[in-house]
Amino acid sequence: MTPKSERKKYKVIGTRPIRHDGADKVTGRAVYGADLRLAGIVHGKILRSPHAHAKVKSIDTSAAEKHPGVLAVVTRADMPNLKNKIADLGEGSVNLAHLGANVLAHDKVLYKGHAVAALAAVNPHVAEEALKLIKVDYEVLPSVTWVMDAMQDDAPLLHNDVFTKSMGKRASKPSNVPTHIHFEKGNIEEGFQAADVIVEREFKTASVHQGYIEPHVSTALWNQDGHVTVWTSTQGAFTARAQTAELLQIPVSQVTVVPCEIGGGFGGKIAVYLEPVAALLSRKCGRPVKMVMTREDVFEGTGPTPGSFMRVKLGATKDGKLVAGEAWLAYDAGAFPGGVIGPGAMCVFSCYELPHAKVDGYDVLDNKPKTQAYRAPGATQAAFACETVIDELAEKLKIDPLEFRLKNAAKEGTRRVDGPVYPRVGLVETLEAAKNSPHWKSKLEGKHRGRGIASGYWFNIGLKSSVAANVNNDGTVSLIEGSTDIGGTRTSIAMQFAETLGITAEAVHPRVGDTDSVGYTDVTGGSRTTFATGLAAHEVALDIQRQMRERAAILWECEASQVQVEDGAYCHKDKKLTFAELAGQLGHTGGPVVGRATVSPEGASNGFGTHLVDVEVDPDTAKVTILRYTAIQDAGRAIHPSYVEGQMQGGAVQGIGWALNEEYVYSDQGRMENASYLDYRMPTALDVPAIETIIVEVPNPAHPYGVRGVGETPIVAPPAAIANAIYAATGVRMTELPMSPPRLWAAMSTGKKS
Repeated sequence: MTPKSERKKYKVIGTRPIRHDGADKVTGRAVYGADLRLAGIVHGKILRSPHAHAKVKSIDTSAAEKHPGVLAVVTRADMPNLKNKIADLGEGSVNLAHLGANVLAHDKVLYKGHAVAALAAVNPHVAEEALKLIKVDYEVLPSVTWVMDAMQDDAPLLHNDVFTKSMGKRASKPSNVPTHIHFEKGNIEEGFQAADVIVEREFKTASVHQGYIEPHVSTALWNQDGHVTVWTSTQGAFTARAQTAELLQIPVSQVTVVPCEIGGGFGGKIAVYLEPVAALLSRKCGRPVKMVMTREDVFEGTGPTPGSFMRVKLGATKDGKLVAGEAWLAYDAGAFPGGVIGPGAMCVFSCYELPHAKVDGYDVLDNKPKTQAYRAPGATQAAFACETVIDELAEKLKIDPLEFRLKNAAKEGTRRVDGPVYPRVGLVETLEAAKNSPHWKSKLEGKHRGRGIASGYWFNIGLKSSVAANVNNDGTVSLIEGSTDIGGTRTSIAMQFAETLGITAEAVHPRVGDTDSVGYTDVTGGSRTTFATGLAAHEVALDIQRQMRERAAILWECEASQVQVEDGAYCHKDKKLTFAELAGQLGHTGGPVVGRATVSPEGASNGFGTHLVDVEVDPDTAKVTILRYTAIQDAGRAIHPSYVEGQMQGGAVQGIGWALNEEYVYSDQGRMENASYLDYRMPTALDVPAIETIIVEVPNPAHPYGVRGVGETPIVAPPAAIANAIYAATGVRMTELPMSPPRLWAAMSTGKKS
């Protein structure tokens, strides 16, 4: 989908080589966290709270400590006192007291599943048995699990030291609302006065989990010299190192984090849960301690998305131009401050040119696990609300919903409500691709069927990345980078390196290093890895190319500036050496060639997508069947098209689950009632059709190859697109997620909006 005038000839970029870790993955030789075996290893387990909210009056571990198979027991008393200590852990400032209290509860437990104590035993079965010997005296307190209830003045207060911060001011009394965000542009009153049609709706969404197949797992060894090594399933080895070191109050130089292969994360494996606890247990027993969560632990003890309540109001003129938008968003953060309301408020109107807009966002505490990122965190909920209202506006104005979006689409020069002005972006191109797609042009026939469309946005972060490379004398290059590989980024990074250097992707041997083997690198998240770490790889290749020219100049007794590089070969007058041939001469020209680079790109790479979906709704059961689905996305430049397509398909499927079935179901006592994959309904291959993909390429001007992040945008649009399709099929507009059969059936039966 790249215009011919903008296409460049690449030898590596845009091809589909076999991934470098493919053989190990398909043969089962890749080492995941649970595969790790160390001499003398013992096994740790965590005791979790049975209550959603309670004071911890006392913890008696004496009986467990006497168990013959138990080697160590820890509670919060074994952790440093981190009250009021703030640390920058790479993604902003964090209150270490809150982070530590999430790892092991302090004075109170704040959600069912909150970690209270832990022990290490000779095997997992003994550890499980011995947990029952730990006696905890609780004073049960009232709990709250719905965001709007938690905002009430008479709601149970989770923290006495949390005060609302709003517009630079701090409230005078404690609250369950840590943060109020306000964005505004233009004059909202004038904007709505100019509108001929106004639509305002309220929306609710439930908490959902990332659904990674591999549970959290960590192994720690606190060596006799005081050095701690942690092998863990993490999206960011350096972030895990920083969190572990700060929580244990030891220098980062005394912590090495070795990232194992990771069985999915989607944002949920950035915060530490097990790492500091395993380290403390190891220090006590002098042996490596391995901890693996159960599936119930994962659901109840790690971070899902926020539940949310949203109110969105949009106004347009009769000729179909948006003039004003207002959004009120409340997202729960779970038990501790620091939820994803910021990105939600940034993204709610991000797809449209709105001259007048106002957004208020609230971060809200309640008795649920601390929320964590899930692909475009906060954006999916916001898009569900905004895109549903957009569709209703188009209907009232009798304008085709795709044309209405095209008329108002954000483009270069559009200023978001939170301030940034877009450079060149590709939303218009994704809408045009949708308009010209076989899906949109096809006829949808049959009763109870409908077609929906929605667009979505994620800003994509830059942050810091480091890469180093060593040229081997056979012409291959060993490349080491610090980004955990979740979706094939070893290969996408190696391909950018190879393209720059003029060699094949197969000639590059990429490896993900531990925190002692490569320079600081931020998390694999924010759709940043192929963009930012790829940029670092590009810089490393240029560094190596410079050094190789110098080596050729030594051989040819000329100036390095006189050596030309053509298609990866080094030339001077009638002399020419391939990269491999020159690499074979390094021993005679000064020895090894090593390149390195660290980058910290600023600004977003701005990813837009548009999704189309056809559904059929059973009028008797309200079951929604996805008949056809097309995901369209601007990738900037698709380095490895198969990986881009895979990200688009994976995000769409997760969005389908979010839209139709997935939710945390809580009892009145704050207990999650469906903490297993038997009851938590994720889509399977039987629930979705083949996801069609269309890659649009509008190059990102901030990257040498035009790369934009692609991993998160695909999850933003699906719930809204499906809601709009359900309306087309049934005449009922759903405003609450998930749109499960019971909920949709009730709405269809009453003929009312959800």
